[in-house]
Amino acid sequence: MSATIIDGRAIAESIRGEVKKASGELKASKKITPGLAFILAGEDPGSQAYVRMKGKGCEEAGFFSITERLPQSISEEEVLRLIERFNADPRIHGILVQLPLPAHIREERVIRAIDYKKDVDGFHPVNVGRLVIGRPCLKPCTPLGIQELLVRSRIETSGRHVVIIGRSNIVGKPMANLLVQKGRGANAVVTVVHSAAADISKFTLQADILIAAMGRPKFVTAPMVKKGAAVIDVGINRVPDPSVKSGTRLVGDVDYDSVLPKAAFITPVPGGVGPMTIAMLLSNTLAAAAGTLYND
Repeated sequence: MSATIIDGRAIAESIRGEVKKASGELKASKKITPGLAFILAGEDPGSQAYVRMKGKGCEEAGFFSITERLPQSISEEEVLRLIERFNADPRIHGILVQLPLPAHIREERVIRAIDYKKDVDGFHPVNVGRLVIGRPCLKPCTPLGIQELLVRSRIETSGRHVVIIGRSNIVGKPMANLLVQKGRGANAVVTVVHSAAADISKFTLQADILIAAMGRPKFVTAPMVKKGAAVIDVGINRVPDPSVKSGTRLVGDVDYDSVLPKAAFITPVPGGVGPMTIAMLLSNTLAAAAGTLYND
């Protein structure tokens, strides 16, 4: 029996529709239009395409948005001044600095400069701390999107063993902190496993829910997966493929074809986790505009 394929595009589209409706209601009731500022430094084609998609998402949701495209040579101080300007701008409720930044700019200093109440990426130390202790905050978009995929696919997390492969600050660590909390789509028993493990499969075979986020194409194979597990593939890897015009194709961190017959649920790449990231960015911006997260 083959796994149920989780349609991230359809779920993301549903969330975006909810955000658009709520945005219209916020505008009508409080005369507030959610505003998002994008800061893009350098000429990375992937980053440029991603910012364009985010900008289109803002437009569709009825948001106000600004995109500042900066040269690769921009100084760190100039980026910080721009952030300071957006921090003070009442039209802007969310600030997103597209990563990676040019090598001469310190990422940590830039993230700290953003007003944590406008930190729609959920990377500011204040938001990281609030996430860890279970207080309301803006949460990282990809982990939050994965949590929504699980909830909306009716995959129970409470009391289940979730194994996360990867310990990045963007996915692995915040994912663990989200799922270990009490509440909706959480209350799980969580294990984080990484490259220091002598045998990763020792842990993955225990997983009721397996989240692969290590950036290694097709790393997770069928012998590593417990029968009936839900498998969430966060990886986006471009690999050579001479059979297609571009010469490359996208694959995840999971060997999809081999795992598909063994899992109960699985996300495809593309079309699984990816669309959720932008949907949750819009949701975070709406929450920041509503101003209800930091009232404690």
